[in-house]
Amino acid sequence: MKKLILVTSPPACGKTYVSKELSKALSHVVYLDKDTLICLSKQIFKVAGEEYNRSSDFFEKNIRDYEYEAIVALALEALDYDDIVLINAPFTREIRDRAYIDGLKDKLKEKNAKLVVIWVDTSIEVCKQRMIERNSDRDTWKLTHWDEYIAGCNFNIPTELDDPNVLDDLLIFHNSSQAEFNQSLKDCVKTLEEE
Repeated sequence: MKKLILVTSPPACGKTYVSKELSKALSHVVYLDKDTLICLSKQIFKVAGEEYNRSSDFFEKNIRDYEYEAIVALALEALDYDDIVLINAPFTREIRDRAYIDGLKDKLKEKNAKLVVIWVDTSIEVCKQRMIERNSDRDTWKLTHWDEYIAGCNFNIPTELDDPNVLDDLLIFHNSSQAEFNQSLKDCVKTLEEE
């Protein structure tokens, strides 16, 4: 059965690195990164005369959901041509929205595919340090308003997605250290290849 893998977590947990390493370790993977769409989003801010702030009301109202809609549409189309599509994106609201997840699973059934969520579990302190080190303009507001930003993030593992009868519906990728990363990569690849 084909798979759509969502590698999810709050920003700076290491999703991109984890996603790329998983994609290299698995066979027949189409890798998609929602951040690739940021160039389009920046243009929307510019044309609208808005300050570039991915935490703003303008972003929430006019851009955020459309980025997700676009990346999922690309993924569904890619499943026509390969066995595994992996999306690197936070999906922080979507994975806790039962109706969204059920709707996505229904679309995947039409492609003879199943949903796998990989939650990247990283400590908040490590996330802040990684955000500082990557020095990206998408994080400027977050770092400047850290307490406000972090209060709005949910670092809890979305255990409601885990069906005990399904081996790979929710996989936890621990990523606060290199040792955790190494073990989680090995475990996730093994589980994904068994199914």
